[in-house]
Amino acid sequence: MPAPPHPWQRFVVLGDSFSEGLDDPEPRSPGGYRGWADRVAEELGVGVPDFAYANLAVRGQVLHQVVESQLGPALTLKPDLVSIQAVGNDLLHPGADPDKLAAILERAVETLRSQGITVIIFAGPDSGRSTVLGQFRTKIAIFNENMRSIAEHHDALIADLWAMTELHDPRMWSPDRLHPSSLGHHAVAGMVLNALNVPHTLVPNVPKPLPDKGWREARVGDILWARDYLVPWVLRGIRRESPSGGFGAKRPVPAPVQPELRESGPREPVSGRIFGNPVPPAAPESGMVPGRNS
Repeated sequence: MPAPPHPWQRFVVLGDSFSEGLDDPEPRSPGGYRGWADRVAEELGVGVPDFAYANLAVRGQVLHQVVESQLGPALTLKPDLVSIQAVGNDLLHPGADPDKLAAILERAVETLRSQGITVIIFAGPDSGRSTVLGQFRTKIAIFNENMRSIAEHHDALIADLWAMTELHDPRMWSPDRLHPSSLGHHAVAGMVLNALNVPHTLVPNVPKPLPDKGWREARVGDILWARDYLVPWVLRGIRRESPSGGFGAKRPVPAPVQPELRESGPREPVSGRIFGNPVPPAAPESGMVPGRNS
């Protein structure tokens, strides 16, 4: 028998809507979204017959909620590979302290590593100076330096979104500018697999460059985005509405990945099916962004 392409048997994902896969629609996937994590699991399952994958990410959760509500259940699933991503919902709030957030995440990494689990943590993306989100760039950069230190001290792996210059292409993002598009999730999946040093069949997409927008066109786009996405999200925070909107983990039970959802490539399909149902089963109402709810 050929040697498996990697040493992991069970992959568990913790996080928020980014790890849930929001804005990468796939009707056949639990919750109606696929996302980078599903794409990674599909590749990790090739050549590993007993491989299983669970996704505990819940949209709208901030870091302490991810740690408090997802870490314990993740440990009960006995994973040997865990990704933990959050903080995006935290850093977008005024007064967020990236050093304190990093300390919370480091304690979670320590817990996972003490069990011998391989851990992947994320460095946030470069939001750029020319966008509305540019004001958060410094906080993201400080948080990222903390992530690199945590990875070094605890022998964790870094999934480096900041280094992904392809994410500067607007087509990598959905209209809310907070969640990757299908193309963006595909690119992130390739980056994560490369960080794991796992061979895969994901072919990088090299989109045709868009013509530069004029100043006026860009500002109109900013105003529409703020009206449709940013202001409703801030108002929900002021009203202390539940950011997760009643949603739960889309894949709470580890299971093989459905072969029909895998990327096209020369590999043979792996048998299995997906466990878990969307919670709640109804799709969120339009306009609930970023909660959909981030």
